[in-house]
Amino acid sequence: MKKLLSTGSLLLALLLAQPVTQDARAQRPATEDDYYRLVTLPIPEEIKLEVGGLAPLPDGRLAVCTRRGEVWIIGNPYMQGSRVPTYKKYASGLHEPLGLMWHPKGYFLCTQRGEVTKLIDTDGDDVADEYQSFYKWPLSGNYHEYSYGPVLLPDGDMVITLNLDWVGRGASLAKWRGWMLKLTEKGEMTPWATGLRSPAGFGVLHDGSIFYTENQGDWVGSGRMTHLEKGDFAGNPAGLRWSSEAGSPLSLKPEDVPSTGKPMHEVAKTVKNLKVPAVWFPHTLMGISTSDFKEDTTKGAFGPFAGQLFVGDQGHSKIMRVDLEKVNGKWQGACFPFREGFQSGIIRTVWGQDGSLIVGMTSRGWSATGQSPYGIQRLVWTGKTPFEIKTIRSKPDGFDVVFTAPVDRKTAEDPASYSLNSFTYKYHQTYGSPIEDAKPVPIRGVIVASDGLSARIVADTALREGYIHEIKAEGVRSAGNLPLLHTTGYYTLNAIAPGERVTIAARSAANESGHAGHAAMMASASTKAVPAPTKGTVSKSAVAAAKSAKRLTEQPADWTKGPDQVLTVSTKPGLKFDTDKLEVKAGSRVKVVFNNNDDMLHNFVITKPGAANAVGNAALRLNLNGPKMNYVPASADVLYHTNILQPETAESIYFVAPTEPGDYQFVCTFPGHSSLMQGILKVVR
Repeated sequence: MKKLLSTGSLLLALLLAQPVTQDARAQRPATEDDYYRLVTLPIPEEIKLEVGGLAPLPDGRLAVCTRRGEVWIIGNPYMQGSRVPTYKKYASGLHEPLGLMWHPKGYFLCTQRGEVTKLIDTDGDDVADEYQSFYKWPLSGNYHEYSYGPVLLPDGDMVITLNLDWVGRGASLAKWRGWMLKLTEKGEMTPWATGLRSPAGFGVLHDGSIFYTENQGDWVGSGRMTHLEKGDFAGNPAGLRWSSEAGSPLSLKPEDVPSTGKPMHEVAKTVKNLKVPAVWFPHTLMGISTSDFKEDTTKGAFGPFAGQLFVGDQGHSKIMRVDLEKVNGKWQGACFPFREGFQSGIIRTVWGQDGSLIVGMTSRGWSATGQSPYGIQRLVWTGKTPFEIKTIRSKPDGFDVVFTAPVDRKTAEDPASYSLNSFTYKYHQTYGSPIEDAKPVPIRGVIVASDGLSARIVADTALREGYIHEIKAEGVRSAGNLPLLHTTGYYTLNAIAPGERVTIAARSAANESGHAGHAAMMASASTKAVPAPTKGTVSKSAVAAAKSAKRLTEQPADWTKGPDQVLTVSTKPGLKFDTDKLEVKAGSRVKVVFNNNDDMLHNFVITKPGAANAVGNAALRLNLNGPKMNYVPASADVLYHTNILQPETAESIYFVAPTEPGDYQFVCTFPGHSSLMQGILKVVR
């Protein structure tokens, strides 16, 4: 199939475009593909289309800028009339452009690392004749200085965003790094907002509201979407270095932002300008690297979610769905799973003229679950409506869950069909955050609307403002006895909705028992480090412990001559270990030094032969328990492991190698990493 794709054959796209028959659907449970199909654009082998930006043209063609510094014009991107797409190079020699826009006045604006460039075709041959500097900014040379945009605003102005540098933490080494900047049509700049870390995704809604998406990192506990108004501070203080510059809309300084580890919504009560997210994307539960998003303005051509937002995730190669509401003047809302299985890491999305979502992808250095290095796919609605949670709305005593189709009243009225949990993240300078202060929310009762399209879940305790609320409806069936395609939504509750509370009798013992069972947290099976014995004693238990402990971070006292072997393993960019093969002698005493040199979180887990994928998949299923367990599942296939390590940190573990020779495996089980970060631990006699 790779060969077909590389030579531009239409066969693969035609196969993907075939409708799923009713008979085929009847033989298996419905899948995402039954409702939203992926159609892959063939790309000639000689074109390395590492997508950085997408721009639909008025005539139906599609423009693409690539990380290799080129701009291509794709003809017939919808493959109409059984014709393959055509490709023509429009521009080249740019510096890793990560944004492209077609201006209504007939030219392209492309954002390179150090400037927005105006590309003009003066003679109409689809090749740029003029490369004009539209607006530029200084660079320090740091590899992390990515720049994005521009995005056109309703008033004709534009916005761009500048990534922070990375020096073991986010830094603003050159002016305006970590900012959103507003540009006029004449190239005049106004600083708009700061606190941004890695703002690859941003856009404007139909009402003119500007939002941006952020990735987990320092000061960012998890992926999130934030509404940005002029003068807002989105959370990472590095960009505040420039707040005293002329035109800055805020005066906050880096030293004004405390790293206390308290939840962000608590810190926002005392730090002026700090803007909390409208929506959190729980890390690994939804995605790991949020990117571009688009509001559904297709008027029904993309299905039953008009007005909602579709958000890409680069690391998990998936699209998520968001629905927003404003309560007491504050934006908030819910995110949902939507469509997995894209061929590479999603960075850009645009609407096609046919109402399909065109998705541009790349993975070099930013590895993704999609195995292709790059690609363009169209996500097409089949016309069939999935049974989904359409949206969730805040109520004064709980939530209103709205469905895409009428529900079976018996299952929908049963409180045991649902579960609620709430949790938050730490706001601190550390990279990421574990799930904090997770608590179940008991359900008092459920009221189903007369039309069967919604269920009001009434909580038995007060809801917590500023917290993420996990809402599951695993037991609900449709009136036609279908299960939900996706059962979970995560609602960010910045403000509890006003209104009238409903009166329901106290919850039943069965509901109380069932909810408590769902909320029980798993305990980690990892063995803690065994304390060294008292000086002068001989401890047989230390050797036994070294054979059985899954995470032993202190050398056993009986290893008086130290380990027999010392191995060092490090990480490198692109979700990789620096080696894919280690060798130890059977039964030997081993010390492994694991260095996380990357700018992401990683661990090092040794598994039984052939078990790395199974252990990685089990880590994905840990859900809310994952961070507490360092994403190491309680599995007999796990032999030894480190904890999750912050960037630029290290940990050593000690163990006795298996006595049975064979090809054991090592893997990073942080969700989304295991399919790529694997190696062989060869045990020899």
